[in-house]
Amino acid sequence: MRDVLGHFASGVVVVTAAGPDGRLGFTCQSFASLSLDPPLVSFAPARTSSTWPRIREAGVFCVNVLADDQEALSAGFARSGVDKFAGVDWRRGPDDAPLLGGACAWIGCTFWREYDGGDHTIVVGQVRDLAADASRSPLLFHRGRYGLTRPDGCPQEENGSPA
Repeated sequence: MRDVLGHFASGVVVVTAAGPDGRLGFTCQSFASLSLDPPLVSFAPARTSSTWPRIREAGVFCVNVLADDQEALSAGFARSGVDKFAGVDWRRGPDDAPLLGGACAWIGCTFWREYDGGDHTIVVGQVRDLAADASRSPLLFHRGRYGLTRPDGCPQEENGSPA
């Protein structure tokens, strides 16, 4: 299943919040726009996540859409037991949720609903504020690696030619 579904390219986001004990964040690739009216987005953290329950408790969060040069941020926010914000460029956004520097876009949300999703939980956030930098390209994840890959497994550039 992982191999077949890996053929669907996805963006990579970092969900952030300001918790009572400091800044929180985790990497997630299962993010989607859900509804325009009301404005809703969704993402699916693993049930094993120790960060998501603390973000849920905060009630507000920011979805940071990573740019194509932010692989290190994606990897850093996927780790556990470390200061994920060490050396990271960020600023306070609406509701104090951290906005990551250099991201393509950010979406400020309030927690709206949560649903069972097997080994993940499906989270729906109501969009309160958002912005994008049209000069930045998104970080993509495809076939188990960052960027698009050709059928032979080699990376390809954005225009489709070999890297």
